[in-house]
Amino acid sequence: MLIVAAVWGISGVLAILGFAIYRLFPIAMDSFEGSNFGLLEWSVLAVWVAFMIYAEGVRGFHFAFSPRVVARARALLTHPDLPSSLLAPFYCFGFFRATRKRKIVSWSVALGVIGLVLVVQLLEQPWRGIIDWGVVAGLGIGMASILFYSICWIIGKPIDFPTDLPDSD
Repeated sequence: MLIVAAVWGISGVLAILGFAIYRLFPIAMDSFEGSNFGLLEWSVLAVWVAFMIYAEGVRGFHFAFSPRVVARARALLTHPDLPSSLLAPFYCFGFFRATRKRKIVSWSVALGVIGLVLVVQLLEQPWRGIIDWGVVAGLGIGMASILFYSICWIIGKPIDFPTDLPDSD
């Protein structure tokens, strides 16, 4: 039964990220409609997507967030409790049952993302779409990274990464 909580944690995080891609992709595609794209827009798109792949996808997700999500899902097997199992995706995000620092970072990032989403919604096309292309690319790398670390765990080669559980666990 504990494995169900771990799978729920990982699949729930993937679903949240996938839903964001699902919502952003059509807006990103809309940026190409009409004759809004000139050399400046194509240049900004290329630089922005490359930056987001590196900053969000590789540095943010692959080297920090994704291994921690899988490590926290694995921790549900050794440190189970009912609230963490029921709310496993949010537990894997680090919103609760985590060190003070992890909770502050997790909540700050989540609130920061919400704030950025609200600001980006005010932009006109093609600029909103250009930003969304970068976010879609970064989230896509993030989802692939979570799957990579999950597969490593499944084949018996889990990555050792801090779970940021509180000292009492």
